[in-house]
Amino acid sequence: MKQFHLRSALALMAFAFASPAMSDDLRIGIKSEPTSLDPLYHVIATNAQVSFAQFEPLVMMDATLNVTPKLAESWTVDGTDWVFTLRDGVKFSDGSPFTAEDVVFTFNRIPLVPNTPTAYTLFTRQIEAVEALDAKTVLIRTRTPYPLLLTDIANIVIMSHAAASGAAPEGRTTQELNRGEGLVGTGPFRFVSWQSGAELVLERNDAYWGEKPEWDRVVYQPMINPAARAAALLAGDIDMMEDPPTADMPNFRANSELTMAEGPESRVIYLAMDQQNVPSPNITSTRENPLMDVRVREALSLAIDRKVIVDRVMNGVAFPAGDLMPSNMFGASPERATAPLADLARAKELLAEAGYPDGFDIVLGTPNGRYVNDSRIAQTIAAMWARAGLKASVDALAPPVFFKTRDAFEFSAYIAGWGNSTGEALTTLRALAGTRNKAAGVGSSNGGRYSNPELDALLDQASEEMNEDARRAILEKANNLVLSDFGILPIHFEVPVWALRAPLVYEARADQFTLPQYVRSAK
Repeated sequence: MKQFHLRSALALMAFAFASPAMSDDLRIGIKSEPTSLDPLYHVIATNAQVSFAQFEPLVMMDATLNVTPKLAESWTVDGTDWVFTLRDGVKFSDGSPFTAEDVVFTFNRIPLVPNTPTAYTLFTRQIEAVEALDAKTVLIRTRTPYPLLLTDIANIVIMSHAAASGAAPEGRTTQELNRGEGLVGTGPFRFVSWQSGAELVLERNDAYWGEKPEWDRVVYQPMINPAARAAALLAGDIDMMEDPPTADMPNFRANSELTMAEGPESRVIYLAMDQQNVPSPNITSTRENPLMDVRVREALSLAIDRKVIVDRVMNGVAFPAGDLMPSNMFGASPERATAPLADLARAKELLAEAGYPDGFDIVLGTPNGRYVNDSRIAQTIAAMWARAGLKASVDALAPPVFFKTRDAFEFSAYIAGWGNSTGEALTTLRALAGTRNKAAGVGSSNGGRYSNPELDALLDQASEEMNEDARRAILEKANNLVLSDFGILPIHFEVPVWALRAPLVYEARADQFTLPQYVRSAK
């Protein structure tokens, strides 16, 4: 870290004397590259933000998670029938017209995409049918009255039926789309090239129906190391970066050659624990799986000092979490607004009560570069667990390898993050804690395979409850159930931060998406 501070100081001096002129290209240093360009392959922010630059949904969340019209200009609902009127004059980037047929094709493709790490059925499980009433009108029928349809479909971008059709059941395969074949959307930018591990290049879509972006080209440069991203920004090699190093935030805020965008927290960094495998893959000192005992899970939570992590690892650019979503979100539990305090003595007592007075060996998995300071957070938690008597070590992996390992259930415990892009607890609880059912789109990110039939029943009930007050009460009860069971451990909420070269500006987004169409010059 001392070496980086020296490099940062030198770069700041160089930046003050050399400020290259802005070009019509926008170069963005991103912290993790997409796992795929197939917009319906993997529910993950790194993929979604690239998709939203090229494609558009029927409705879209704004920066503060309010639903706004996009390809649908209006809609009505009658019981289970939602009728969407599509926007006139919209064309795909290849010049072909956008119609209701493209909407039907897109929704039909979702369950057909194979080998999805986190499937988009998460957002369609309540949909019974999607029909084109005419070229500009779409009917979406839900299985029951469903209050969250708009927030769900805001995650689903519309593909071109003509361009994305193919011989496979899903049309163009994920592999073909990764090569740019059939990658045709209605969004403000269009695909140019991508090489995994290197840059992704988009260019302005001149057929775009909406406000044209300022940039002729957008270049996404994956730069996992935050120090490298910072050095590139200060040297003028990139124009915008995600997640500046937390230790250098005071210098960045004071630098008149930079502008900062800091937004409301929405992503929770959490710890998931294997609650199915016996024995668990990375617990070597017992043939059992200690993590299936609620006392052990509570002990692991009590051993974690969340305030220390926020203050010393995150340098204050985060908030300790007692809940899986911020307190302002619909369905958050008021009594969980304050994070639990560490209690090392009680953690040791609980381990002893559970039959592990001398602890056990455990490996904590983490991505290295996907979330802010993720591997340092994991190392800090492992050290805290060691003080409780566990023999804890860390397995830090490059993000693509981490997610592949997680999805194969090869971790006993792991650190990950979840960004709530809907503003409501149901989506978070259904993805992270619902009993895993890929066909039903439930538990898609429940890598610990926590399962509680009472929770599942509450989530089903909330999915059908149209009265907001009643739904809020159901969700609070479901949320408290998961947290009281220590089924998943919230650690802290990230504060999304971007740094840009002045005079560029960006409105910070609660969903943490980096969307180049909203990057503007303040001149």
